[in-house]
Amino acid sequence: MTDLLKKYLFEDRTVRVQAVRLHETWRAAQVNHDYPIAVRRLLGELIAASTLLAANLKFEGSLVMQVQGDGPIALLVVECRADLSLRATVKLRQDHVVPDTGTMQSLMNPGGNGRFIVVLDPQRKAPGQQPYQGIVPIVGDTVADALSHYMQQSEQLETRLWLASDEQHAAGLLLQRLPEQGGSAHTPGAAEETWNRAGQLAATLKPDELLGTDVDTLIHRLYWEETLIAFDPLGVRWHCPCNRTKVSDMLRMLGRAEVEDILSERGKVEVACDFCGKPYVFDAVDCAGLFSGSRTFPEQDPPTVH
Repeated sequence: MTDLLKKYLFEDRTVRVQAVRLHETWRAAQVNHDYPIAVRRLLGELIAASTLLAANLKFEGSLVMQVQGDGPIALLVVECRADLSLRATVKLRQDHVVPDTGTMQSLMNPGGNGRFIVVLDPQRKAPGQQPYQGIVPIVGDTVADALSHYMQQSEQLETRLWLASDEQHAAGLLLQRLPEQGGSAHTPGAAEETWNRAGQLAATLKPDELLGTDVDTLIHRLYWEETLIAFDPLGVRWHCPCNRTKVSDMLRMLGRAEVEDILSERGKVEVACDFCGKPYVFDAVDCAGLFSGSRTFPEQDPPTVH
């Protein structure tokens, strides 16, 4: 079953509501990894959050969320494209214990040097144009806290998120207050009232409910007395473009001497994709082919799509 993100507007068009509950995509993100419980929780929440925000991109390209830390977790990265195909990676510091009950602060910001970074990278750029990058300190104990702070500081958009993940699902709900349109006939204070009401109803949501309830049922439970404008759902999928040819090119860049050193020490060269974790193994014949111009393996594997 395809994972779907669903979008709604309150009738007065002043509040955006989006919800997603990922199963297949989240399962694919974990298939070649064995993350500690706390790492899995934070990564799942970041994946859900990136999906919710990427659904509003106004350009072809990608949104990258990157959390850099000075604790047991050195790095969390999620890249989500405008078509809601995504990939993610984690870097842990060696010899650090990751407690199951760790928070974003204790795992990524114990020294106060952590940073939450959001990059908007259009596929088509004007000459000299660089991707937009916003950087803020890590605020709060959760991904939702940190991202809400980022949105307020960098985008000046009031945004509230509810995020949760476990082994089976990564889920999220986003509320965003939209600018009032010029010439609006709204009663003074009506937009504020809508925003407060939307937030108060969403605040009743518990993590177990977010993880265990399909999106349609969840939205109906929260906003059954409201008139919502529904949009066509958007499919979400895991996509990693790694393949054997790209890994071969990387090994050539290492050089013959380095590859032969690894081969003599281990009998083979093993490389795993940082994102999907897919293993690539090169034996002595494969390695010889890297530098002889011959190919003893397929010219190109198809991209890894889960």
